[in-house]
Parts: sequence; structure tokens; C-alpha cells
Amino acid sequence: MSSTAPAPAPAPGPAPRPARSPMAPPRSFLWFRRIFLTLLTGFVLVPVYVMVSSSLKPLADVSGKFRWLPSGLTVRPYIDIWSTVPLARYFVNSLIVAGAATACSVVIAVFAAYAVSRHSFRGRRVFTVTVLSTQMFPGILFLLPLFLLYVNIGNATGIALFGSRGGLILTYLTFSLPFSIWMLIGYFDSVPRDLDEAALVDGCGPLGALFRVVVPAAVPGIVAVAVYAFMTAWGEVLFASVMTNETTRTLAVGLQGYSTLNDVYWNQIMAASLVVSVPVVAGFLLLQRYLVTGLTAGAVK
Repeated sequence: MSSTAPAPAPAPGPAPRPARSPMAPPRSFLWFRRIFLTLLTGFVLVPVYVMVSSSLKPLADVSGKFRWLPSGLTVRPYIDIWSTVPLARYFVNSLIVAGAATACSVVIAVFAAYAVSRHSFRGRRVFTVTVLSTQMFPGILFLLPLFLLYVNIGNATGIALFGSRGGLILTYLTFSLPFSIWMLIGYFDSVPRDLDEAALVDGCGPLGALFRVVVPAAVPGIVAVAVYAFMTAWGEVLFASVMTNETTRTLAVGLQGYSTLNDVYWNQIMAASLVVSVPVVAGFLLLQRYLVTGLTAGAVK
């Protein structure tokens, strides 16, 4: 009885490549995107590296020819920035002005946007267009009128708006409030009206429905408005340089103090710029999820 040996199994070959989807972008586009993103990343990170490396150099190294690899590192600039100029006072002024402007902008925008979104009244369309059209005018157009208005109010009533934090907060509201109202109108329109009606049936009044139902549902939009208002006030230079004095000066203007008639403290300028950027960067990273959701939901009705 004869037995036949089993046929040898074929040698395993390379696994076949999965077929490309007909909807997949061409390979040339993928390579172009990689190259473009790499260049864009370098364009963003190179200035950051220059700031960080310059802030850790002695003044003599920064004042001369720029070197990509510093010869020595020191943290002295981060210590001297607080004594060269009153940076702590400028920091407090910026926090008070930006925080108050943000809080007032959010509160007023919530009430105004809810009224426009949920109630029909004569001139509703005109009000919405007027609020948005204020963003077309450059800020410098309002500089001289606000300056004269604040000075005249101070002379007539004794209320010091010029050179005070209150006047600067009121100034920033004129820029952040219209856009905040317009963005929250779009976001409140995306919140179902059935939630308001259910709250009213349960015994809530209009304000109860707003604070117990609509506001919790609109947290991403409100956070987006708050971040926009805070960043607008935190980095503004034009009005802060005119409407403030030595006592009420903010960070955006106070950084000019590192440039004197005799020298420019470049390493301290870089160190101070990094320090004052910490609140904005940290807040943006913490609230990024709400910010993206708020901007996208408020833009789609």
C-alpha cells in the first residue's frame, strides 16, 4: 500500500496592499499637506524658540549678533523684569480690566441675545444688523471721540473716566459687546425652544428658564464669548496707551518700559512677554473644547 506525501504549502508572499478608496485624496496631495504643515509648524515654533532662548541669555549676548545656540543660560532676566518696571502693578491692572470687561460683556450679551433670540419685537432685524455693523469701523475712529467724551464727563460730573480702569473697561465693552451679542444670538437660536416651554410649564419664569435651562445648555457659546472678550482686552494697545496713566497702565503698554533712551533690555522684554502670555495660553488650553464647540455651534443655525 503506497502513501503519497502531501504537497508542500506555497511559500507565504508579501501581504497584498489594501486597495485605495476611490474617495481617498491623491498621494501628491498627501505629500503636499505634510510638507506644508511641516513648514507651518516651523514658522510658528521658530519665533517661540527665539523668544525662549533670548529670555535665557545675558543682555550682552542678546544685543549682539543672534546665535541659535546660546553660549550660556541664565534665569536672571525673569528676576529683573519685576524691578526694571512695575510689572506686578501692570499685571494687576490688566487682570482687573480684562476680567471686569469680560464679566460685563458676558452678562449683558446673555440678556440681550436671549431677548433677541426668544422674543419678536419691532426693529429686531434692524437691531441685529446694527450690532454687527459696528464691527466694520476701525477702533482708531473712536479714539478721539471717546477721549473728548471722557474728559468732558470728568469736568462736568467729577467722574474720572479718563486715566481710570473704569473708563478703560467701558471702552473695551464698546468693542467686545457687539460681537458677543451677535455670536450668542446664533448660539441661542440653536438651543431648542422646547426647553424654554418645558421650564415655563414646570413653573419657571422667563429668568428662571434662562438661568436654569438655556444658560447651562449654552455654556460652550458663553465660554467662547468670554475668551474672545478677555483676549481682546488683554492684548489691546491703542486705547490703553491713551486712556491710562502711570498708575492704571496695563501690560500691553507697560512692556514699553523695558526700552529706555540708553538701552533696550531685549532679554527682559522676551521674558516678560512669555510671562504675560501664560494666563491667555493656559486659559485657552483649558477652555479649548468649549471654545471650538461654541464657535462652530454659534455659526450654524
